[in-house]
Amino acid sequence: MTSIAVCPGSFDPVTLGHIDVFAKASRIFDELIGLVVHNPSKQPAFSLDERVALLRESLDDAGLTHVRVDTLSEGLLVDYATSHGADVLVKGIRGDLDVSYETPMAIVNRNLAGVETVFVLPEPEHSHVSSSLVRTLAGFGGDVTPYVPQAVARWYENRGTTRS
Repeated sequence: MTSIAVCPGSFDPVTLGHIDVFAKASRIFDELIGLVVHNPSKQPAFSLDERVALLRESLDDAGLTHVRVDTLSEGLLVDYATSHGADVLVKGIRGDLDVSYETPMAIVNRNLAGVETVFVLPEPEHSHVSSSLVRTLAGFGGDVTPYVPQAVARWYENRGTTRS
């Protein structure tokens, strides 16, 4: 039986922590879908198309060419997962706050559709990195290169918003 998992996120922008989680999850599951999700409670800094392109390029650069990238702009995540044959969601966890936030959703997803959630820890050097930290740092002209894949760093550099 083939195991399929979905790794959802806004990826606004994708970070090295995200790529680390994808690398770990791709060793566990036969198929992995990186799902760029629209969150109606957030105003993204990057368009959906930019987030998809940056995630694809970052995964390719990391040698994770077998991870499929897709989008979800409306509807329930568990409905997407089950309609694509996935019964597992992969969530990167940086610390206690992430666990507190993700656990109730994991329970509801299991209750709604029998979809389990697997929490994956990034390496310690990535455990403090978040997309919002990257956006804030870039907004003040800081160097984001230690925290993001090269594709994202280039995106910021081409717009003259960071120094490297």
